[in-house]
Amino acid sequence: MAHFSTAPIAETSKPLASLVSAPFIRFARMGAASGIVLLVCAVVALFWANSAWADLYKSLIHVHLGVTAGEFSIQKPSEWWINDALMAVFFFIVGLEIKREVLIGELRSFKAASLPVFAAVGGMLVPGLIYAAVNMGHPTIRGWGVPMATDIAFALGVLALLGKRVPIGLRVFLATLAIADDIGALLVIAVFYTEELQLAYLGYAGAALSLMVAFNVAGVRKVWLYWSVGLALWWFVYQSGVHATIAGVLGAMTIPARSRVDRGAFIDYTRGAVDVLDKDKATPLHTSPTQQAAVQGIEDACQKVQTPMQSLEHALLPWVSFLIVPLFALANAGVVLSGSLTEALSGRETLGIILGLCIGKPLGIALFSFVALRSGLAKLPTGVTFKMVHACSWIAGIGFTMSLFIANLAFAVTPDRLDHAKIGILVGSAISGVIGLALLVHATRPGNEPRAEARG
Repeated sequence: MAHFSTAPIAETSKPLASLVSAPFIRFARMGAASGIVLLVCAVVALFWANSAWADLYKSLIHVHLGVTAGEFSIQKPSEWWINDALMAVFFFIVGLEIKREVLIGELRSFKAASLPVFAAVGGMLVPGLIYAAVNMGHPTIRGWGVPMATDIAFALGVLALLGKRVPIGLRVFLATLAIADDIGALLVIAVFYTEELQLAYLGYAGAALSLMVAFNVAGVRKVWLYWSVGLALWWFVYQSGVHATIAGVLGAMTIPARSRVDRGAFIDYTRGAVDVLDKDKATPLHTSPTQQAAVQGIEDACQKVQTPMQSLEHALLPWVSFLIVPLFALANAGVVLSGSLTEALSGRETLGIILGLCIGKPLGIALFSFVALRSGLAKLPTGVTFKMVHACSWIAGIGFTMSLFIANLAFAVTPDRLDHAKIGILVGSAISGVIGLALLVHATRPGNEPRAEARG
């Protein structure tokens, strides 16, 4: 049997455009690529905001952009378009990942999800409590949700730096933990950071969501229909007072996850089409109507066997990873440090976030994981040791993207406190990431392999 490679098919010729883009494509396929781009954008924003071009940075963030269609008009600063509009697409991808994990992934059963879910609960509860203890009785208590988050791109990027030294089970554990963490963060945003509800628009949003559900039930697979109604859903949710990005998650749950053709039928059909191509190799493809029909048939079969959920996730993930989230980092990580760094580091909100990310995250994840393992409610994945889980508990303290997002909601009306919170996120994430990477290097050294009895 011929070996199948998951790499894209090789081209018979290399046009100039392919030669120029090849290095970028190879970089994008790296496991740590999205995390590297995110880190670069955060560093650029930080330096830019503290450079001689700081005024240009501020003006670009606050420049007003608008859309007008007849009597409808919306004019907002570019920061709003990034944080409220483009980030809805990021949350849409989060929703698709959650749905995939619930249907076919690690969240499909309690047994499969127990360890990362227990870890995620500890990783949200303990940081929130630590922050609350530091800020109890002060207005900064609003930021209690900030240190609860884990940045999945950064976290998995750290694991990718060690390549094959990291067992697959550990990657799955951290990815599932981060997704469960995202679910918790979404609930926090929807419930605790919604100021005032407009019930009429909430009703309109419910109607739009119901229509998308009806599309799914009726077997509608045209993506543009879901996008059209999803855009209306986003607008109604925004007008309702609930943060608009929640619409991305809700809309993702309505996207069909069923294939239109049976896998066996797909295999038989494509095998027959390949046989047609194989019978007459001497005839150029572009001159043979029969071979062209076979290729078209394979393309049609691939579209039918792939679900809209899969195709949307595949199409949108590069845009989210390499454009939307980096833009978010560029717009939100630019904190002015001169004159305020000492004050920020002594602030309650900054201290609460740093302690939450650097102590609360590793303590909560490790403690809840230990209890779940000792009680028999969970077991370690194959090839994974508790030392590796402990290292991941520190890596999960990298709360960059989601933490910045929640900080924007918690301190929207107090810019100084928002800057302090951002400094806390940057410092806490950096400390957690460095310690986590060092612990993971030690935990994955030869000789630290798990013993059979430790896997339970």
